[in-house]
Order: sequence, then C-alpha cells, then structure tokens
Amino acid sequence: MAAPHWTFLLAVCVASFLTAEASKNAPVGQFFVFELQKEVYQADFNPVSKIYGQVPNDPIVFKCNKQFSPDLPGWLRYTQRHPHDNGFLYGTPMEEDRGKHIIEITVINRRTYETFEDSVIINVVGRAKLMPFQAEFFIPRREIEKVLPPSVQYDILQDVQKMWGADDLGFVNITSALDRGGRVPLPLPGYFEGVYVKLGSEAYFSKCLQGVLTPQHTRECEAVRLSGRQYVKVSTDCSGSCLVASNCVEWCRTSLIDLSSPEPPPPAPTMGSGILETGGEFDPPESPPPRDFFPDYVATVIFPFVLALILFLLLAYIMCCRREGLEKRDAMTPELQLHHHHTIIENTDELRSMAGTREGVPAPLSTLPMFNRRTGERPLPLQRTYQPDNIPLIMAQQEPNVDTLPRK
Repeated sequence: MAAPHWTFLLAVCVASFLTAEASKNAPVGQFFVFELQKEVYQADFNPVSKIYGQVPNDPIVFKCNKQFSPDLPGWLRYTQRHPHDNGFLYGTPMEEDRGKHIIEITVINRRTYETFEDSVIINVVGRAKLMPFQAEFFIPRREIEKVLPPSVQYDILQDVQKMWGADDLGFVNITSALDRGGRVPLPLPGYFEGVYVKLGSEAYFSKCLQGVLTPQHTRECEAVRLSGRQYVKVSTDCSGSCLVASNCVEWCRTSLIDLSSPEPPPPAPTMGSGILETGGEFDPPESPPPRDFFPDYVATVIFPFVLALILFLLLAYIMCCRREGLEKRDAMTPELQLHHHHTIIENTDELRSMAGTREGVPAPLSTLPMFNRRTGERPLPLQRTYQPDNIPLIMAQQEPNVDTLPRK
C-alpha cells in the first residue's frame, strides 16, 4: 500500500514544482524572447501521466496578460500560430520599462476545456547597450513564429556576421511585416508574411552593406518596384549571404541606421520678462482698399436664382401646356374601350351608393347571376341580350370566316 502513496506524493511535488513562478531577466535595449513550451504545460492537467510517460498531445492555447491588467506591457508581444505550436513572448524593453513585470499565463486545453494558471516574472535590468550602427533586414520567406526560436536566430546572426564582418552583433528587434502594415498572405504554400530583423553593432558597416546607400541601388530598387517583381537580386546583393534559403534577405527593403552622431535637440525657448518693450506710439495698420462685391453677389445669388427660375418655367410648360386634355384623349380612344371603362365606373358608383344602407336595397345588376333565383331557369346563350347600345362588354377578336357568337 505504500507505493500508491509515494506515487501520489511524487505527483503533488511535481505539480507544485511546475507551478512555481519562473524568473527571467531582460536587458534594456536587447531583444528578449520567452518560449511557452506546450509539452511542459501538457502534463500539468494530469501530473500522474507524466510519471508513466503517457503525455497526450492535446491542443493548448495561452492567454497572457500583466498582473492586475487585461493587457501585456507596451514593449511585450505574444504570438502563437496554432494550438499545437508553442507560444512566444517577445519584445525589446527600453529605459522607461525598467523594473519587475509579472506576467500571468492562463493555459487552456482545447480538448477538455480545462485551465491551468501560471506566471512568469520578467526583470528589466541593466543599461542600454550602445549600438551606434544598426541595420534592418527584411526576410520575405519567414514568419514571426519561425524566427523566434534560438536556433533560427543563430543562423540569421551567422549570415549577418558574414556580411558585416563584426563579431559583436546583437538583435535589437524582430517584427512581423503584419505589424508594419503588410498584407495577410494567402493560406497557400509558398506565401509568407515576412519578418523585419534589426541588428546592431559598434563596428561600422562593411562595404557590402554600404552598397545599400549608393544611387545605383536606389535606381535598381525603383525599377524592381515599378515592374512588380519579387525576390529579384540586385547588384548590391552580397553574394552567398544566406546559408539557408529561407533566411535570404530582400535587399530593396534593407535600411542602415547610423546613431553615432545623433542630431542635437532643438534649443529650449528663452523665457522673457513678460512685459512688452517700449517701441514708441502704436501705429495701427491702414484700412484695406475698397473691394467691389457685385461680381461675387451675381455669382452666388443672381445666377442661381435665374437658373432656378428657368427650370421652374420649363417644368410648368411641360406639366401644364403639354397636356393632351380629356376630350382629345377620349377622341383617340376606341369606342369599345371607352364603353368598358364607363361601365366599370357606373358599377363602382352603384356599389358605393349602396354601401351606407345594405338592407332593403335590390341587388345591383352587375351582381345578378345568370339564372333566375325564383324559377331556376337558365336562359340560352342565343337569348342573352346586350346593353342598350348593343355593344358587348368583351368582344371576341374579329377574324375572317369565324363565327363570333357565343358557343355552347
């Protein structure tokens, strides 16, 4: 019975050890990366499974924020591409960020919806390392999650050291192209968001890097931009600058920054006594010369009024003087159509006159059935009579040699 107790005690000790707060130091002015490894937090939901080597591969997401705050510090960013990938906290602290930052991490298991809370302490320490010469490179075939691991940063650092010829290089910042206004790439193979990598050193730029500042480089990059092509090699491209194809630099987006001689700040304004100096008597300015406002009045008042009057007269002529008139319209209408129209109007007036008193009024002629209600006799079609003017309401179309009488 002692073995299960020891197993449970060991599991509790492992869980308490994992929940301990980690502490990391972030030097001022240097790039800082903290990787949230999914495998480490995978066993926190079931510590006993780690002892027996049965750690599941569940999708896990991280929610990071500063203690007593809904967001992260201004200099710190977080990214995670997929729930099965690791998360990264990265950024470059400055002098004003010096101090202790407690970051709360909420680990969420997307399969079981269990949560686990952890925290990490980031101490921003030291002074900013002076890097007067900095260079920013754009790597188009990379994404921010693929550059943050230390192994990839080491490969990029080796390539830049080969181009720069300096050994004291250091990362100043790594930024995704999406944070710099870039477009979201298509979700297809071969499309990447791109990453900006900035490195600094105390050594001046090499001749290879100084080619970026030449007018020839500017003309070639302008021609590439107008042609719309990508990944074009220019004459200032340092040959063999990347050992890995994914780390190759797009030289048309490379910029060099020289901070060795910063511009002096503008001089502070001198404070006076607040009393105006004596300069003699006050000489007011002369009145402006007279100006004729009649052309402005014509353009703003008279011309719009005349235009509106012309439009009003034209509309009145179209609406009033161009009307056909009732008599002219009736003369142009066929007699059968007029008779049909008048019949409908008469029936409508008859129905309206009977609407007030519905009782004791005989049924209208237009609603009588085609048979006698008292006798039930139905007249033959040939015995039907037309209106007094012998014009049927609906006349069949006259065709040659066709009988127009109603058929049985």
